[in-house]
Amino acid sequence: MSFTTSEENYIKGIFHLQQETGLVNTNSLAAEMQTRPASVTDMLKKLKSKKLLQYEKYKGFKLNEAGKKAALDVIRKHRLWEFFLVEKLKFDWDKVHPIAEELEHISSEELVQRLDNFLGNPSFDPHGDPIPDKNGKIPVIKQQSLSEIPFKKNVTVSSVGNQTAQMLDMLKHYNIAIGTQLTVLKKFEFDGSLEIKVSKQNACIISEQVAKNVFVHDVQ
Repeated sequence: MSFTTSEENYIKGIFHLQQETGLVNTNSLAAEMQTRPASVTDMLKKLKSKKLLQYEKYKGFKLNEAGKKAALDVIRKHRLWEFFLVEKLKFDWDKVHPIAEELEHISSEELVQRLDNFLGNPSFDPHGDPIPDKNGKIPVIKQQSLSEIPFKKNVTVSSVGNQTAQMLDMLKHYNIAIGTQLTVLKKFEFDGSLEIKVSKQNACIISEQVAKNVFVHDVQ
């Protein structure tokens, strides 16, 4: 089944919301898509006619299995293109999201599979997000936010929660990327900020908000 660019964007938006809340409502989806509730209602009718949604009366809606598969197809393409842009074309990781937003709507399954094979079938994109395989299976990694890590423990950055260009640019300033090893030296009770040590650099201080959006796992 084929979908328009707009339909794919909505399907992806519903998927991300239901990961957080289970069921989705019209207002939350309108906020996610930055549009009017009336526009959302029109799109929901189209997605319902394509048998992609499951409704619970008075509670909300979510994607059914067919809808989830469609969402994961788009997410797979988006994250593969981000990997390609960073690893092969050497884009900075804070520049690739809007480009991948365009490329994710290419419909050729053969192209996507060839891209996946060309890249060596990566499991994670440049921001640490898992890349679904062609069957929709998503790799899982055990991780914690940096704000929860004990002092003096060596950890490796595995993903970033807030992936705005501003956040990624800040992390780049501190030379923090996926795979970076660092240590938490101190937590300041006043505002929850952390003093951290990144490999051979001088220690630096990051805010609690940043720490909560940087996810890490034990050094392998």
